[in-house]
Amino acid sequence: MVKSLEQLREDARACQDCPLWANATQTVFGAGDPHARVMLVGEQPGDEEDKKGLPFVGPAGRLLDRALEAAGVDREHVYITNAVKHFKWQLRGKRRLHKTPAQREIDACHQWLEREVEAVKPRVIVAMGATAARSVISKDFKVSTMRGQFVESPLAPYVFATFHPSALLRLKDEAEKEAAFAQLVGDLKLIRKALGRP
Repeated sequence: MVKSLEQLREDARACQDCPLWANATQTVFGAGDPHARVMLVGEQPGDEEDKKGLPFVGPAGRLLDRALEAAGVDREHVYITNAVKHFKWQLRGKRRLHKTPAQREIDACHQWLEREVEAVKPRVIVAMGATAARSVISKDFKVSTMRGQFVESPLAPYVFATFHPSALLRLKDEAEKEAAFAQLVGDLKLIRKALGRP
């Protein structure tokens, strides 16, 4: 039996299948339209997400909002989640800095992503960044060379990968940042194509 998102969110709060829960404030489950035709999958919650308990509400989330708007995709009709539901971090000074999840942590969390997909039944899944692509597509998928291409997947009729918005935030050169933003927007326009919209 497919559980509702509310039931899954409640179940995920108690998950201790990998060590990440111990240092996180809380489980950050997906959020958005429970009947969305589009699901966006990021890597893991960041510092703000860990504190607020919601995905993509920090700087990367604000950049994603801009990119979705530029691509003509309404965030209100999208479901957004992460491949890993707890914030993995290391302390530098007083700041908690993001640390890339290990494959075993991605694998431990995959059950939640699969159940979210079962509950939402999206037509399009967008994996943002390498961790999401490894979780959604395959462990050897390379975002750098294969982004913006539809791939076969049992999860949804249309699946593709693009950059994670946080990768753009790390770019120092403004021209490089603008070019990467244009590429991200171009990739996100594939959502409209997959949904049969001009």
